This record gives sequence, C-alpha cells and structure tokens, in this order.
Amino acid sequence: MSDLLTPYTQVLGLRKAKHLLRRATFNYSKSNIDAISLMTATDALSFLTSNEDYLISEPFDYQNDGFWTSSSELPNSFSTQDKKRAYVCAWWWYNAVNQFTIKYKLSYFLFTSFTVANNSNAGASTYFFDYLKLLDFYALGNFKALAKKITLDNAMLEYLNNTDNHANNPNENYAREFLELFTILKGPQIGIDNYTNYNELDVQQAARVLTGFRKLNDRSIIEEDTNLPKGYNDISKHDSLNKVFSDAFNNNEIIGQETEEGMNQELHDFVDMIFDKEETARAYCRKLYRFFVKSEWDDEVESEIIEPLSQQLISDNYDILPTVNTLLSSKHFFDQADDLDNDEIVGAIVKSPLQLVNEVITFFQIPIPNPNTNAEEYYGKFFRKFLHNSYFASSGMNFFNPETVAGFPAHYQEPDFDRHWFTSSTIIARYKLIESLVTGKNKIFPNANIFTQIDIVAFVTENIQNPSNINDLVTELANYLFPEFINQDRVQYFADIVLEDYEDYYWTGAWNMYINDGDDVIVRTRLNSLITSMVNSAEFQLM
Repeated sequence: MSDLLTPYTQVLGLRKAKHLLRRATFNYSKSNIDAISLMTATDALSFLTSNEDYLISEPFDYQNDGFWTSSSELPNSFSTQDKKRAYVCAWWWYNAVNQFTIKYKLSYFLFTSFTVANNSNAGASTYFFDYLKLLDFYALGNFKALAKKITLDNAMLEYLNNTDNHANNPNENYAREFLELFTILKGPQIGIDNYTNYNELDVQQAARVLTGFRKLNDRSIIEEDTNLPKGYNDISKHDSLNKVFSDAFNNNEIIGQETEEGMNQELHDFVDMIFDKEETARAYCRKLYRFFVKSEWDDEVESEIIEPLSQQLISDNYDILPTVNTLLSSKHFFDQADDLDNDEIVGAIVKSPLQLVNEVITFFQIPIPNPNTNAEEYYGKFFRKFLHNSYFASSGMNFFNPETVAGFPAHYQEPDFDRHWFTSSTIIARYKLIESLVTGKNKIFPNANIFTQIDIVAFVTENIQNPSNINDLVTELANYLFPEFINQDRVQYFADIVLEDYEDYYWTGAWNMYINDGDDVIVRTRLNSLITSMVNSAEFQLM
C-alpha cells in the first residue's frame, strides 16, 4: 500500500472529526462531531456504515393520491407529476439528513455517476422513486452490480431512450453514455472516433447488446436481488447476432442470444468486459477522489493513490466500501501524509448547496416539520416551496435535476469543478438561506412562512460551555462551524458583530439578564446577527 494511503490510526480529535463528517455524511450535529472525535478513523467509518431502514418509507402527496408510489395504478396516470417529483426528493432528503451514515453520501455519489434527471424525460415520478431506491440499495454495495441493474431501471430506460432501442432501429444514446459517463469514460482522442478507451464501433456494438430492454409501465416485474421494479426483456426487439468489439476491448466477441435469459447473459458479458478493463476502476477512483478529497491532483496522487485504489477496487470485484474506507482513513485524506497539519485538503472543497443547507439544519438543530403528522407543512411548504423551488433552484442545484446527463458542472467540468457552486448568480441564495432560517420567512422569493426557524438562544444555552464570555462563545462556535480553527483577529471580528462597539462586558450583562429574567430579546438579536455572519463567511463555504 502506498505511503499516502497508510491508515491514520490516532484518535481523530475535533479538527479531523469535522473533516470526516463533512466529507462522509449529510448529518453534521455537534453531538455527532463530539462522538466521532473520540474515535479512530477506522472505528468512525465502521460506525458510519450502518444500513438502517428508511425513517419514512415513501413520499406522501397530502393533496392528491396519498402514498401514490405504492399504488397499483399506473404511475403515469397520476396528475401533478412535477409536484410529486419534488415530494420524491423530499422523501430522500428527509432520510438523508436525519440518519447518521455514509450511505446517503455514497448514494448521492452514485447519482453523479449514473445520472437520471428528475424531470419528465425520466417518466413519471414513481420511476424516479424506484431509481433513488436503487442507488440507496447499492450505496454500500457494488459498482458492477449497479451497472447491470440500472440498465433495466425504468427511469433510466426512459431517460436515455434505451426503451426505444430496437434491433431494426438502434438507439445508441444509453450505450454511448454508459461508456462515456457511467463506466470507463473517454480517454484522449487518438484518431477519428477513437477515444483510447473505446471507439465508435464499441458504441454501436454496445447498442446492439442493449436492444430489447424496455420500460414496463405498470412496474409489475420485481427484480429478485433488489426487490425493486424493473423493465422487461422483449426478445422480439433484440439483436440476436454476435457482437464484436474493437481492439480497445481486445476484439472481444459477445455471442448473440435468442431468449430473454440470453439477453441478460449478453448484458452481463458486456458489463463484465468493461469492468475487466483497469481503466474502468481508475475512472471510478478518480471520481471518488474528486468527490471526497479535492478536485485537482498531481502525478504523485495519480500514482500513489488513484492507482493502488484502482487495484484494490479490482481485487474487491468493485465492492465500493473497502476502497472508500481505505481513502477516507488514510493519512493523505487527513492531510497528515507529509507531517504538516496544513490546509491542502481540509477546507479544499466548496460546499454544494445540498451540503450547505444540511450542515446548517443539523448543526443548529433546526426543527423540520414532521412528514408523518404535518405533511402539508413538510412536503408542501418547507420542502417544495422553500427548499426545492426557491433555495435549490436559485443556488445552481435544481435538486436531482441537472440540465444534462453529465450531471452538475461542479462534479466534472474543468477547471473550476466545485467552484461552480459559488458564482455571482448563485451567491444570493446561499447568503439568504441563513436569513430565511433565522426569520422563518423565505427571503429568496416572497416572504412566505417556511414552517421552521432557528432557536439560536436555546441552541447556545444547551450547547456552548461558557456563553456569557463573548470570546469563548465565538471561539467554540467557530471551532465547530469552520474547517480550520481561526485566529484571534477573526474571533474579534465576529465578536464585534455582537458587541457593536460596546465592551465585552456588554454581552456578559445581556446574557446574564436573559439567564436571570428570561428576557432574550437582546441576546436573540445579537446571536442571530452572529450566526448569519458566521454561516455567510468565507470559512463556512468550504469543507
């Protein structure tokens, strides 16, 4: 194993616990940080790989159709599909933000690797629900198995048109994206229609393998491994002749089949052929590194991290967790490989809008409306109108709905990568997020009730050790909120926001008045200003 991938074996402490939780989870509470800070990386990752049941098993449309995703009616027979798509996102988000696990971070990573956009191009909202459940199922599972199963996912069949891929009328869309985006990826173009890792002949032959896999509208076929609905094999539309691939795949020949089971065998042979290429493992490991560590790296990282991780992924037959655990427990990940505790990796990624809102809500213990008892407030008001239609839409991250199958530019587009999240067109929504949560009103779009609000006085009372001392208060908040500890000048900067030209004793007196008399008007106003400034600071935008 490379020296850079040597495990970091010491107890994590606060700084490294923050780093791990930001990169590996969507639940960033103070109690979780404190618990993980007492563990080693190996123990922490073992703890984070829990695979608990969903807290809410399916979305609910409180206005029409109730639990429509489990209905026996045809999915596309339901009205208000755009609204229902938002409710599917609300279902996934609620589980992700309320469970302390790496599962949903990896599920979202799989979304960036096998993208289906949550819009009408993927069919009815129910199909997208099945797709997200498939990603959740394989988040702690296996890349190769997912590559096979997702080919028959109804949303994917519709989204990339493979349901229309017939022997006498081939559609190469899914085959092309499967190679270019989902698995081996393009290498350098070395000739006409030749992308090193594959060429146009391989796209054509792949499309022939994939003929006859079709969307099943009624979801009546259940896949035996995942227990999820899938499409069906239409042998009458399948190209049963042999398929011969280029020298990029060693001129491999897949024998054509004339039965439905034979179609599955062709699919398995095709996927195995791609995953037998080491470049496929490298492609996934580069994606994992960019997602979990940082967007750019040098030749040393390529040879000392990407390459050995790729070999591990191959030796584990593309099981995801062992490779992820190796990366996230390494000295390199914790910025310790060179014995310098610096900022090369910690704080090197701009938070996505999803990460940003999840951290604010979980850290400050902001109460989310209960979807079981307050469905309208949760699904309709808080999530759909505020988070989905206002915050995510204005922050450059239409939730689960990128403009192209390549995904959000932050995940793939050079040279800016994650810096795409922070632009002149998205910054307002990021800054108005905390203002909305402080006031309980939607400050991104018209001033509607969002049905939640930070109780910052209660949070500070219950979580900060010495809140009457302004320097201790700011320091403790900063120690948890920011990737790195801040110096005294920054502490004073944030303290001055509270003090407003008064001396330190002004805050001590205001806090003691609240403790003694219960009058929290002054401390609430000052604390709201403080956390607004801290959340909107440059430090908090990074992880």
